Amino acid sequence: MSSVQNPREIALLVRSGCHLCGAAEKTLDEVTSRLGYTWHSVDIEQDQDLLARHSEEVPVLLVDGRVRDFWVIDAQRLESLLTS
Repeated sequence: MSSVQNPREIALLVRSGCHLCGAAEKTLDEVTSRLGYTWHSVDIEQDQDLLARHSEEVPVLLVDGRVRDFWVIDAQRLESLLTS
């Protein structure tokens, strides 16, 4: 049986030139692959509303459409969010 009981939508808001985005992507890859989830990135520069709301916070972690973390994505916190 898969560890994923409830499918989650996991998105990472990013932008070009973001020095924290690469580390956040690596953390997401590690945690989601271990737990059997997938995630996708969204370039906020392609969406004026997202750019206006999150310009100073990227990367921003969204789980099921809710902001759950930003700037530095903590692996333990992410795993806890996905398994609770």
